[in-house]
Amino acid sequence: MNKINILITGGGTGGHLKIAKVIKDELNKRGIKPVYIGSTLGADKAWFENDEGFSARYFMPSSGVVNKKGIGKINSLLHIIKLSFQAKKLLKKHNIKAVFSVGGYSAAPASFAAVLGNTALFIHEQNAHIGSLNKLLKPFSRRFFNTFLYKDPYPVEDVFFETSRIRKELKSVIFLGGSQGALAINDLALKLAPHLKEKNIDIIHQTGKKDFQRIKKFYTQNNIDADVFDFDKNLAEKISNADFAISRAGASTLFELTANLIPSLFIPYPYAAGDHQYYNAKFLADKQAGFVIRQNEIDTDKIKQIIFNSDLEQISKKLAIINKKEGAKFIVDEILKPFVN
Repeated sequence: MNKINILITGGGTGGHLKIAKVIKDELNKRGIKPVYIGSTLGADKAWFENDEGFSARYFMPSSGVVNKKGIGKINSLLHIIKLSFQAKKLLKKHNIKAVFSVGGYSAAPASFAAVLGNTALFIHEQNAHIGSLNKLLKPFSRRFFNTFLYKDPYPVEDVFFETSRIRKELKSVIFLGGSQGALAINDLALKLAPHLKEKNIDIIHQTGKKDFQRIKKFYTQNNIDADVFDFDKNLAEKISNADFAISRAGASTLFELTANLIPSLFIPYPYAAGDHQYYNAKFLADKQAGFVIRQNEIDTDKIKQIIFNSDLEQISKKLAIINKKEGAKFIVDEILKPFVN
């Protein structure tokens, strides 16, 4: 098994990189140290530059194509083609047998290199709406993983399952805007905070770095005792302490909340490609296992009704059947299957 050389590629944002990390961790458990190819842009280097779980790490100056126009789009395509041939040399250097792509512009060079070199390509699409690169490469992939379309288990860190519990009573609400924060969710939290305080409901609030001081000052000035932070590595513990979440709807966050069985109201990022955050949240709302409200339709009174009057226990139990533990194990089993006699 140790002789099977795997390459993981893709990233840009935390949602993509979380998948890369949990798959890397699962491969490490099996004695396999994959190679990583990401971009010099985005968060790839911050996540993986010093990660010894990879046998080698490469960061290429790849960038997105979709949002460019005219000559800019043509130049970007030519640049990706050039990087793809560089990546192809790296695949050959490391004798790569399979490429696992988590999508995003970071994934383009190595994914195209896999197609050019007839190397097995496996793709994980996080969202309900398939991204442009993944849509293009899907016909060339050996296996295309997606929870929304194919009910593949979504790879989530075990800690979110291990700290899960059925919610029965509303004692605490957590606001999650991601590590970058979400102004709309932060502003909503400040409007709801006095009502939550009135009912003796604890507040846990991830503000993001940019808005931390403003939010912290508000709680202090209004004598509201809240657990306010910009970023915390033990986010699973924060979530497990809460009974209801108000959050963006990136796929990784959505399935972490699902794994933890916490009833959630999702306010999707309105500018996400293909409106994918809305369709991610709608997936749960359609199963009556969550709520979704568009950012431009935020209504404090309506949201108070959802928070204070929802049947938490019923929603928690519905969440329990949506995703399975060991999603990373399932994916790695599928990747290695063609190479195991």
